[in-house]
Amino acid sequence: MKKLNLTAWILIAMALGILTGYLIHLDAKPATIDSFAKNIRLLTKIFLFLVQMIIAPLVFSTLVVGIAKLGNLATVGRVGGKALLWFISASLLSLLLGMILVNFFHPGTAIDLSNADVNSAKDIIGTTKQFSLETFVEHVFPKSIVDAMANNAILQIVVFAIFFGIATASIGETGKPIVRALDAFSHVILKMVGYVMAFAPFGVFGAISAVIAAKGLEVFRFYGLYLFYFIIGILLLWCILLLVGFLILGRRVTALLKRISQPLLIAFSTTSSEAVFPKLTAELENFGCRDKIVSFILPLGYSFNLDGSMMYMTFASLAIAQAYAVHLDTGTQLTMLLVLMLTSKGIAGVPRASLVVVAATCGMFNIPPEGIALILPIDHFCDMFRSMTNVLGNALATTVVSKWEGELGEEKAIVLAS
Repeated sequence: MKKLNLTAWILIAMALGILTGYLIHLDAKPATIDSFAKNIRLLTKIFLFLVQMIIAPLVFSTLVVGIAKLGNLATVGRVGGKALLWFISASLLSLLLGMILVNFFHPGTAIDLSNADVNSAKDIIGTTKQFSLETFVEHVFPKSIVDAMANNAILQIVVFAIFFGIATASIGETGKPIVRALDAFSHVILKMVGYVMAFAPFGVFGAISAVIAAKGLEVFRFYGLYLFYFIIGILLLWCILLLVGFLILGRRVTALLKRISQPLLIAFSTTSSEAVFPKLTAELENFGCRDKIVSFILPLGYSFNLDGSMMYMTFASLAIAQAYAVHLDTGTQLTMLLVLMLTSKGIAGVPRASLVVVAATCGMFNIPPEGIALILPIDHFCDMFRSMTNVLGNALATTVVSKWEGELGEEKAIVLAS
């Protein structure tokens, strides 16, 4: 048993979670089911809290060190420009793919209006803000770095770290002790990652068993077509991303997938791409990406390059419109695409962020925002696929930029350890 690695333990936890949740759903009373789901989900919360406690210090320390090691503002601008080129292209592709698939498959017509999860929808709508330039600025620029770190506002931390890193690099020798201290600090945090990941199977078990206990396997029957069409979209997006990755990286794409298999599985089973940020950082460095590139690109990617979430936003928004028979012409749909491109930035760290953005966007285009209640019963399973896709997109972005910069070295040996 000790020879099983983390991936195997996670798969075992997923299987046990499905079995346990289904048995509870079959035999227990509704009150017992609610109590079980609420309590078992605490395992997932503990795991996510453990991950969240190290994200802010890791993003700050690695990004500052990465910028300082890049050397000067011109290099930072060049690397950042290449990253943004990938981010914007991938985001537009993901949004456009979601729009095309919805218009082709019409998944909204398969949604049964009687299965709406109204209570959960009220909570999400209550946290939704109308998009404006003011709210966008509030998402991006921190008024307090302490507040940004306390709330894991990654984009705000990134903005502060960029200023801090450039300032540190600009003062030369005086700033080197700070860089060395933060470099050592980041390695300590990365060491903590191994300890935190040991709890991942428990978090996976809690997440899977809670949702199966509450919803049962019947949810797949009610929403089978909706989920099926979305998975087709995810597979197409993966094919496109991996094809572009192959054109740039060659056969090393296969090795990259093997290297990030654990982060992909953890993101899939916990529905959190944030949960694997520290682990993904370590794996990309082991793959051969220079630490200064990883520490600069990956935090930016978690704010600007959520490919799976982007595709789901157009997919879900237009599916809700179809369910309510709200007709949107092509021009309006393209306008929605551009609005989603803006409103989605800075959502990393916001619980169920994709749904919050979908609710806000629906309201802007006269689609009933309470329509998110229609997709909530199946959202957890859609979130599994979009979280995993977010991880793939950011891994490819970081690796591709490393290749473009001539900073992609040889891969270190994979150590199979729990």
